[in-house]
Amino acid sequence: MQPLENIKVLDLSRVYAAPAGSMILADLGAEVIRVEHPNGSDSMRDWGPFIHDQSTYYLCANRNKKSITINLKSEEGREQFKELVKDADILLENFKTGDMARMGLGYEQLKQINPRLIHCAVTGFGQTGPLAYEPGFDPVIQAMSGLMDVTGSPGGEPTKVGVPIADILTSHYVVMGVLAALRMRDQTNEGQFIDLSLLDVQMSSLANVASAYVNTEFVSERLGNRHNNVAPYQVFHCADGLLMICAGTDAQFHKLCTVLGHEEWATDERFLTNSLRKQHESVLVEMITNITMTKTRDEWIELLQQFKIPGGRVNTIAEALEQPQFIARDMVGEIEHPQYGKVKFIKNPLQFSNLNVQYKLAPPVLGEHTEQFQKPSLAK
Repeated sequence: MQPLENIKVLDLSRVYAAPAGSMILADLGAEVIRVEHPNGSDSMRDWGPFIHDQSTYYLCANRNKKSITINLKSEEGREQFKELVKDADILLENFKTGDMARMGLGYEQLKQINPRLIHCAVTGFGQTGPLAYEPGFDPVIQAMSGLMDVTGSPGGEPTKVGVPIADILTSHYVVMGVLAALRMRDQTNEGQFIDLSLLDVQMSSLANVASAYVNTEFVSERLGNRHNNVAPYQVFHCADGLLMICAGTDAQFHKLCTVLGHEEWATDERFLTNSLRKQHESVLVEMITNITMTKTRDEWIELLQQFKIPGGRVNTIAEALEQPQFIARDMVGEIEHPQYGKVKFIKNPLQFSNLNVQYKLAPPVLGEHTEQFQKPSLAK
């Protein structure tokens, strides 16, 4: 048995943020039905690289789903969609604000058909405010949120994160919001509307950077691989590459001094506390680098692990996927695609003691399951 086994999701969303959220729901057992225009409506299908003519970008957010095609701009299509809404639990969409209502498919209209419906709308800026009707893509959100301003090298230009982080975080809030609404529906027997904004998500995820400003007006700077508040907590050069070392407490710093062969640093007045270490960070980093350059990353990691000091190689993607820890966790899956053979994917990271996440369906081709859900009375 899967926890969301009897939950039906109508997924009108495109690109990554919302589809990745519905994929997590599908992993947990929900029946997720992608609803697309007959000509296709998800531009992510066109983004390479490709395997067997399928976008690897599309593949990473659409396993365990079914795909049907409906033209929501036609009266017939809207009626067919309303039939599906009657027994749906969740509607997920990322149309621009107001578009669903203009088609007669907004929450106020659909809850008349199904009062238990949970409608989650994902937009760049939310349903209210001066930018409510503007499109918002992940890089734009990273820029506007301030995330880029604190990412990158000192003196360099602001830099976006290497993955669509605003989309990824929003996909998690899709799942949290939907599960909370389902729990509330268990008590009230009523659905509700969830207004989820990428900008809101990214702003709320600024964590210590935002907290520092709203409470003290401290403006964090771009520090490259250093930390705004802790030292030493950054990348160091070794004989064969880069190593991340995070000595987040005084006790860990004392042990690091032992590892580096300079126990006297632990009692140096410049380095007695984290605040003092931040004040003298440039000097401390130079001292540590002079030592780390004398050994390879793996030699240092062996020593760091002996003393329980957090540290790790700065890996390429290939190295990350091939590292023994990742392999031991069995995180790469394989699923049979009905047209293209085996497709690989990174598994859902949730590992339960009494539940196995199931991977039943490969990411569907456009309209693969249309006939399965088409009402005979509405079929052409």
